[in-house]
Amino acid sequence: MKHRSIQAVMVMLAMLWAGSASAELLIRVTEGRVDAVPIAVVPFAGAQGAPEDVSQIVEADLHRSGQFKPLPAEDMLSRPSNESEMIYRDFRVLGMEYVVTGSMKALESGGYEVKYALFDVSRQVKLLEESYRPPASQLRDVAHAISDRIYEQLTGIPGAFSTKILYVTYNRNDGKNPYQLQYADADGHRVTTILRSKEPIMSPTWSPDGRKVAYVSFENKGLPSIYVHELATTQRERVSSFKGINGAPDWSPDGQKLALTLSRDGNPEIYMLDLNTKALTRLTQHYGIDTEPRWLPDGKSLVFTSSRSGGPQIYKLNINDKSVRRVSFQGAYNARSDVTPDGRYLVYVHRRNGSFNVGVQDLQRGTFNIVTRTDMDESPSVAPNGSMVIYGTQDGGTGVLQAVSIDGRVKVELPSKEGEVREPAWSPFL
Repeated sequence: MKHRSIQAVMVMLAMLWAGSASAELLIRVTEGRVDAVPIAVVPFAGAQGAPEDVSQIVEADLHRSGQFKPLPAEDMLSRPSNESEMIYRDFRVLGMEYVVTGSMKALESGGYEVKYALFDVSRQVKLLEESYRPPASQLRDVAHAISDRIYEQLTGIPGAFSTKILYVTYNRNDGKNPYQLQYADADGHRVTTILRSKEPIMSPTWSPDGRKVAYVSFENKGLPSIYVHELATTQRERVSSFKGINGAPDWSPDGQKLALTLSRDGNPEIYMLDLNTKALTRLTQHYGIDTEPRWLPDGKSLVFTSSRSGGPQIYKLNINDKSVRRVSFQGAYNARSDVTPDGRYLVYVHRRNGSFNVGVQDLQRGTFNIVTRTDMDESPSVAPNGSMVIYGTQDGGTGVLQAVSIDGRVKVELPSKEGEVREPAWSPFL
């Protein structure tokens, strides 16, 4: 049963570095900023009867970011739908800093006209005003786009509400295909299943353009192989099925290569696979375990986990000269790294007092902070705007997803309605 031993090694590697179902995700903000900005999202006029209530989605998006504190609709003194109906005093006395108004109108085409505006209460000025004409099926996309625009206008950071989350679910009650690879909107809605399997699925990751994903599947006689899967066509290709371990794929910033872990030469090492030519380049050569490569934004270097210093630590590799230097020094256990889009922050799993937590290291200042308080955190993945980190953890022995802001001040739970959820990956901007 040699192939089973390989599978066991792959699973052991994942657990060594980190700790540790159609499943729509629920969203619960468990901790927001104490200085969250008060904002009123007035229910949009004409939303009755529409398949989606755009204003409710916008309010939920802004609340989920932890940066804003929405005013309950029942506490509003007035409900304007446009600038001419706006009474600033009604919102000023309630302590609101900003107000969002809007309307929805059904069209003969079957679509909707959606209008919205953003107002600054203290200055009594309109900051944004836009309109959309989507089909009914895209109302949710429009709502997330509006949230993105408002978030960027008020914070200076692009919103990530229109992005997706990729994850693996496990349902022990499904005897046929307990493992599923799925993705959903960043708010957990509109779940799409990519793959169903009776064998484990691991290490899913997005291509830079968001059109493809790569992952490890054990469907081939229980042996690990790496697949590239095109979402629009559902076509997929097995790109790595060497003898031994095939694991931890990660796309290069230009989308032309995969960094991956192979043990084809006897020991787990980092390799680079050119997806066009299929040329394979070995990047590390050490008797320790080298795994979990993650590209840096410059495309010229990557970080990876290695046991070469005696226990798991994060190292940086220069692709051109293959030079390696250690970058994590806090404690005896650091693994499963990811990098913010600007390359400034390194996010990884850190063991402290027997617990596995998500830590954030500022590569410019050299500071390091623990940003979670759960016990068995794994697989952190940074949002494309660098503001939040989604990760897997345990809740009562069940795998769940949670998210935390890069500064640790905002915490969000994303429990599944059924089954366990593991190994999240945040999409790029779509």
